[in-house]
Amino acid sequence: MKWKIISTLTVVLFLSTKANCDAALDARADQFLEEYSNAAEDQYFVSVTASWNYFTNLTEYNSQIVQEQSLSDANFTLTWGRKAKDEFSETDMNALNDFRRRQLQGIQTLGTANLNEADQIEYNSITSSMDQTYSTSCATLDDGECHPLDPDLTEIMRSSRDYYELKAAWKGWYEASGRPIKDDYERFVELSNQAYASDVDPKSGQRYADTGAYWRSWYETDNFEEVLDALWDELRPMYNELHAYVRRKLYNFYGPDFINLNGPIPAHLLGNMWAQTWGNIYDLTEPYSGKSSVDATPNMLAQDYTAKKMFEVSEEFFTSIGLEPMTEKFWNYSMIVKPADGRPVVCHASAWNFYNEDDYRIKQCTVVNMEDLITVHHEMGHIQYYQQYKDQPVPYRSGANPGFHEAVGDTLSLSVSTPAHLQEIQLLDSVDDDLDADINYLLNQALEKIAFLPFGYLIDKWRWGVMDGSTPKSQYQSKWDELRLEYQGIVPPVERSDAIDFDPGAKYHIPGNTPYIRYFVSFVIQFQFYQAMCNEANHQGPLYKCDFYKSKEAGQKLGDMLKLGSSLEWPEAMFQLTGTREMSTLPLQEYFAPLTAWLKEQNEMNGDVLGWAETDWRPKGFKDASGAAAFVDTQNTQAESVFYDAVVAEWNYNTNINEDTQAESQLKSQAMATFYAEQGVAAKQYDDKEVTDDPTTARLIKKMSDLGTGALPGDKLKELSDVNAAMQTHYSTSTVCGLGGSDTCVPLDPDLTAIMATSRNYNDLRDAWLGWRDAISAGETRQNFERYVELSNEAAVLNNYDDMGAYWRSAYETPNFDEQLEEVWQEVLPLYESLHAYVRRRLYQKYGDTVINLRGPIPAHILGNMWAQDWANIYEIVEPFPGKVRPDATAAMIEQGWNADKMFQVADDFFRDMGLIPVPQEFWDESMLTKPTDGRDVVCHASAWDFYNRKDFRIKMCTTVNQGDFVTIHHELGHIQYFLQYKDQHVMFRDGANPGFHEAVGDTLALSVSTMDHLYKLGLIGEPSDDKETNINYLMSQALDKIAFLPFGYLIDKWRWDVFSQDSAAKNLNQDWWQYRTKYQGVAPPVERAEDDFDPAAKFHVSNNVPYIRYFVSFIVQFQFYKSMCDEAGYVGPLYKCDFNGSVEAGTKLGNMLNLGSSVTWEDALRQVTGSSQMSSAPLMEYFAELKEFLDTENQKFNEVMGWPEFGFIPPENTVVLENGRVIVDDGNGATTTSSNVFVTSLACIIMALLKYITE
Repeated sequence: MKWKIISTLTVVLFLSTKANCDAALDARADQFLEEYSNAAEDQYFVSVTASWNYFTNLTEYNSQIVQEQSLSDANFTLTWGRKAKDEFSETDMNALNDFRRRQLQGIQTLGTANLNEADQIEYNSITSSMDQTYSTSCATLDDGECHPLDPDLTEIMRSSRDYYELKAAWKGWYEASGRPIKDDYERFVELSNQAYASDVDPKSGQRYADTGAYWRSWYETDNFEEVLDALWDELRPMYNELHAYVRRKLYNFYGPDFINLNGPIPAHLLGNMWAQTWGNIYDLTEPYSGKSSVDATPNMLAQDYTAKKMFEVSEEFFTSIGLEPMTEKFWNYSMIVKPADGRPVVCHASAWNFYNEDDYRIKQCTVVNMEDLITVHHEMGHIQYYQQYKDQPVPYRSGANPGFHEAVGDTLSLSVSTPAHLQEIQLLDSVDDDLDADINYLLNQALEKIAFLPFGYLIDKWRWGVMDGSTPKSQYQSKWDELRLEYQGIVPPVERSDAIDFDPGAKYHIPGNTPYIRYFVSFVIQFQFYQAMCNEANHQGPLYKCDFYKSKEAGQKLGDMLKLGSSLEWPEAMFQLTGTREMSTLPLQEYFAPLTAWLKEQNEMNGDVLGWAETDWRPKGFKDASGAAAFVDTQNTQAESVFYDAVVAEWNYNTNINEDTQAESQLKSQAMATFYAEQGVAAKQYDDKEVTDDPTTARLIKKMSDLGTGALPGDKLKELSDVNAAMQTHYSTSTVCGLGGSDTCVPLDPDLTAIMATSRNYNDLRDAWLGWRDAISAGETRQNFERYVELSNEAAVLNNYDDMGAYWRSAYETPNFDEQLEEVWQEVLPLYESLHAYVRRRLYQKYGDTVINLRGPIPAHILGNMWAQDWANIYEIVEPFPGKVRPDATAAMIEQGWNADKMFQVADDFFRDMGLIPVPQEFWDESMLTKPTDGRDVVCHASAWDFYNRKDFRIKMCTTVNQGDFVTIHHELGHIQYFLQYKDQHVMFRDGANPGFHEAVGDTLALSVSTMDHLYKLGLIGEPSDDKETNINYLMSQALDKIAFLPFGYLIDKWRWDVFSQDSAAKNLNQDWWQYRTKYQGVAPPVERAEDDFDPAAKFHVSNNVPYIRYFVSFIVQFQFYKSMCDEAGYVGPLYKCDFNGSVEAGTKLGNMLNLGSSVTWEDALRQVTGSSQMSSAPLMEYFAELKEFLDTENQKFNEVMGWPEFGFIPPENTVVLENGRVIVDDGNGATTTSSNVFVTSLACIIMALLKYITE
């Protein structure tokens, strides 16, 4: 019993003693903390005043005062920190309650006060220097002026839509403000880490590993980084939807040179120097135009708003919900506009607490616009927080966590920026209350709130890496770019270098040493605050429409939390306002839910992918122009190798069509297209407009920037290759069976071609004509063509063209190219109509009026050619003067035993005799000059090949011994000569000055070759008579080739251009084709054609994807070349008789132009040969002037109708051919009928013959 009493007394005594000790400890702590707060208020007032004076007047004197005050602050922190450590042991600290202990722990954290005096001075000097560099930096732009960030550069980034102006402003600022502080920043981090490594984390009891660890400790959350990662994972899908939508809109505005729909966005195009918010490009992204705008700026300006008025409006919002008005000192001392006295200031908006319970200020270079009105509310939110917690001890005069402080003003801004509120305060005239208007509003909000999230997240992720040493100075820039790409999906507009660039330093918070993760936290929790206040205000409806203006209940709820300062850990403060202790993205997701759904729908509709898979893509002009020359040299070597492999594979396929060679050709073709794409992507990183010191390199960069079809994604590129291969193979292997009752099948070349050239049986020609088109139309040709058009257009758009037609025309580098073509066509049309009327009359005489309408188009199958593109093969039908020497060397060639080799050797000699380059031995060894006899399928269509190794040049041709092929050989050798002449140019210049030039060169020489004098020199015709009738015969033979071709050469691509541009609907392809054939050529199909037919594909160039307008251009400029070379050769006489064979002078003039390749524009190349830069039909008209006169006379005799006014004429199909070749209609009963005017026509012919006889 005794021991129990003693024991009880001991316990009572212990508890009493402990209580007394605890009370004494609490009293001692309270007294210490009170003394500290009093001293801190005085110290911080002086310190903040010094900083304010410096930030509002950046002078050396004020800077020195700040540095001196920083030393004083450090001494203050050190003194009180040591005192707290001395007076309160670890046991004492554990015995204190949270309220007292957390204050003391904060005081015991010395931070930079841990540094010795020398390091402290250095630290302060560095921070001051970085501040001053940032605040005084300016960017020199094209006007020669050095522009500060505010307001000049900020305004450019906000309002300019000029890519290059934005790029210059961005580049100028980042290099002026970031680069100079890179070295300082490295040392700053070292000193900061050194300082905080001496402090202890109260949670873990361990020293801070680095400054980043200290910063994160403010959030009093052990797994803070994991929490952030989880929040971002929840938000990323929303951001990606917004990013894809905005990227599409920017693509529509800036085009594919600057925006890649599968890549990141250039950072300077988003309306803000740091691409942190995108609200300034709302005009480019607005979902529904015409809806009332949520931009209050116009009304603010109309109502003569000033900065003061903006601050008064903001204050009134706070007081309307029962919160504090601004103090008198606020209005007296704040800097709310940029000083007019010119003194340098830090314009970045910020709120200031002077720690004397009534002096609070804002520093802001306010501009009258809605963006700054929102910023004013944000900064005033800080002031409100200061006012609410002013009675807390100094250690608790801060936000519950740093993100809380940022969120308060933004929470109110969410209410302020609602259209309903803006209308209520008369800053919006009207509000559309419908979903479209709501989507507009929400997008505007998302451009501020959602767009910011990854930027708010990544800045401190970068800094934490720098501070923990995982990102060394050598990787400052690249790591920054890596994070910007990974999280924001943006890239710099110009190349950055780890050696010199320091883009993080161009953001205020880096040189200003202001932690940034607070903003990310703020942008999450402000929606939690907002939702809670809306609930308190009894808001009903969608969250984004809530305006708690004038709700004292909402204000009371917020104010109660603000009063706490940081006296409770942030989860408790959060709970007081929201009822939850965790950060959550759910209110934010709820707010934007309608927009997120809408964005998803838009992106799916546009086929836009989320994210930026093509991370290596960079915009045009990304690389510095100084490196362009070296780049094009390197690419030249690589291109020669890739092109050689592709040409070899294509040659093997064309000369031996089978599945293996087709597969290899497709493989190499895709490899070349991929190379083109990769080269284009790389080349586009240089901007030809910026390569000002080297026009040749600039031109190369422009050419190399063309991605071609390689711009397509890999799967679509392969699909395009497949459909092209399918069309090519179908064309090359198609045959016609059962002609004339035969059981054999015959190919186009040589069989069908021979029938069309030599037969004069109307029905047999029709059968061959129809059989070829039926064979081509069979299968999936049309479906393949339509898909080819779709994919080609996609590729064209990716190359910044409206469609593939526009892309093809761009090769001529002439903005009004199509207008020039039409002008030339109108010049030559009278000559063509005269030839057409004359030939139609002769065909009428041959076949009769059953199938020939003298007022209508000519049946397309009777003009000696499968496509009626030239009419030379019907010369004997239309020969003007029978019995005169016919300019056709075929008979002599055959009689003299000429073969393909002989034809090519003679043609090569023609070039050699003019001082041009003979073909190399590789040509003779490797070319395919005749159709193989081993049975393999080949593409017989004549073509010349450059293998890009500067020595291998070939021709593929199924040569037949006739004058037509002899002329074709000169044409193809003209291509070879072009190859030989420009072989030492850069690969990208190994092409004609325009595609028509390449076609014209051989034809120019062929004009000389085909003169009667030249053919006579070769012993291929007898001595020509130099009389008018012989000359007219010769000109007629030329016109049947040259003039007859012109409308065909013109119309094929006019039709294709319409198809590409969708002016010709997919359902009307064949109808529109015949509309053009009839309109321009005056030919009609021999039978009715339907949309089940697909006649365009019966032409090689359509099935093989070869642009055709080059031939029209060629047929014009070849006469310009020809006349110029005749002049150079000293020729005098009628142009059509000129043979410049053997004229080295003419050859030199031509060779000099060929040597240029496409290194100059075609106008410059044309000027070099002709003295003129204009495409002109005048030499052609001069060449055929005598024939035109003859045709007009003949046509007048018969009173011929020019043109074909009976446009819709199509001959009957049930025809019978008489022994004399005339055609009549089969009535189906074994009888035949003829037109009623046959007799009249015959009689007219007899009368005309008699009149001619009498006249003679």
